[in-house]
Amino acid sequence: MTGRRKVAPAIVVEGKYDKIRLENAVDAVILVTGGFQIYKNRAQLQLIRRYAETTGIVILTDADAAGFQIRGFLKGAIPNGRVIHVYVPGIHGKEHRKRHASAEGLLGVEGIDDAVLIGALERAGVFDETPPERPDDITPALLYRYGFAGVPEAGERRRALLRALDLPEHLSTKGLCEVLCTMTSAAEFDGFLHNILPEREAAP
Repeated sequence: MTGRRKVAPAIVVEGKYDKIRLENAVDAVILVTGGFQIYKNRAQLQLIRRYAETTGIVILTDADAAGFQIRGFLKGAIPNGRVIHVYVPGIHGKEHRKRHASAEGLLGVEGIDDAVLIGALERAGVFDETPPERPDDITPALLYRYGFAGVPEAGERRRALLRALDLPEHLSTKGLCEVLCTMTSAAEFDGFLHNILPEREAAP
């Protein structure tokens, strides 16, 4: 995709279709709450907290009552870090994939035009956020080199790393790389691992 604007903080949305929609407009880490599932999903909530404390997060929920309820829950559940609230206008309509409009008849984030989404992010100053200074070079290849992917013991090593970082057990390799890029760099990775996993084997 070309022409997308870079957003430094991670963006939190309600559902996967919101994420797909937003990926057309911006280049950012996008986290999904799964709607009200976030109330019980401790691992995903912890991941959101982790981003709040590192890159900062943008909360972008629907304009209906449910969206504001989820927004309010996240506001109270994230005690530390930077949180930016972005609001989309209450536009009446129905998403193309749905047979019926929502209870309040409002479009969700997935149904909002790119220009409107970009405008909402601009008004909140999201594009003015300074990107992380780290080189963004934690890659799947680096994880392979350190035995966290592609080797028989990789699963066990990844789980130990995820537990040490208090991250979801089923976080994808891409997701893990994105989180690690907010914490360290390839040049510092060995020392970073030594600090959080002091009993691990020596680096390759």
